[in-house]
Amino acid sequence: MSESAFTPRVFSGIQPTGNLHLGNYLGAMKRFVDMQGADFETIYCMVDLHAVTVWQDPKDLMKSTRELCAGFIAAGIDPEKSILINQSQVPEHAQLAWIFNCVARMGWMQRMTQWKDKAGKNAQNASLGLFAYPALMAADILVYHATHVPVGEDQKQHLELTRDIAIKFNHDYGVDFFPETEPVIEGAATRVMSLRDGSKKMSKSDVSDASRINLTDDADAIAKKIRKAKTDPEALPSEANGLEERPEARNLVNIYAALNEQSVDQVLADVGGKQFSEFKPMLADLAVSKLAPISTEMARLMDNQDEIDRILARGSQRAREITVPILRKTYDIVGMVPPVQL
Repeated sequence: MSESAFTPRVFSGIQPTGNLHLGNYLGAMKRFVDMQGADFETIYCMVDLHAVTVWQDPKDLMKSTRELCAGFIAAGIDPEKSILINQSQVPEHAQLAWIFNCVARMGWMQRMTQWKDKAGKNAQNASLGLFAYPALMAADILVYHATHVPVGEDQKQHLELTRDIAIKFNHDYGVDFFPETEPVIEGAATRVMSLRDGSKKMSKSDVSDASRINLTDDADAIAKKIRKAKTDPEALPSEANGLEERPEARNLVNIYAALNEQSVDQVLADVGGKQFSEFKPMLADLAVSKLAPISTEMARLMDNQDEIDRILARGSQRAREITVPILRKTYDIVGMVPPVQL
């Protein structure tokens, strides 16, 4: 099967570990929406199996999974245009991951930067699931024969491993079954930094809530956080190279550009020379207009969790129309005896 024979299909997922913020929206969700209904079939996933590679409180995980689903929908993911799923509700993810555990090599996994970072000096106490995480990620993608995956810098190595697993499987079994998935690299303006320290990525784990804009923040909270965001005393430059040694200024301009769907140069052509006392209110108004409706819709959905559960059930049904035949064919290639109806 040549690569051109594969249906153009996008897969991506986010861990349901709570506290969705502006970085998640601009770095992932907004881009997911932009890809929806264009040239690809789109599948978006709450990867709860990945989440439990480290300890999760069960009640928090359940709440966070539904909240992430609400966030996807509120951000503009249409469950009719895209397939929206919870990973654990589509068992073929885990079943294919076992096959890929047997294809991937220990040395490949040990080279993964995220494994080294997360396990650190405690590698002997880390879960086997954390070590095998990239094989499950490969299964998430390839169980749909996904041809494209939107990824940030921190996931590029995992996607390269996905390609390695696909190539090795195809070579070992003499088939052309799994595609060599292509990365869709995020743009520079979608990397959102802390509002309190422009050198650090915006994070849900930051102890200061003022460092991030949560997707659950209301209009007043959004505006207040932007007004109090760290800046410098200089006026905004007229060209992007004037932001190079100004991390806080660069971050706020990047956020404005991403929310307004402009390039940084286009923004600076309009606001160059302005002080932050003028620019911050502009950014606050823009952020409120784009983000407050998301928090409102998320709140509505979280008050109607049966609606969320129905959407996920329908999503898993649609997903399995794709995954069941692909897993069945994988098992056939590997040599598993097929089940018969009794």
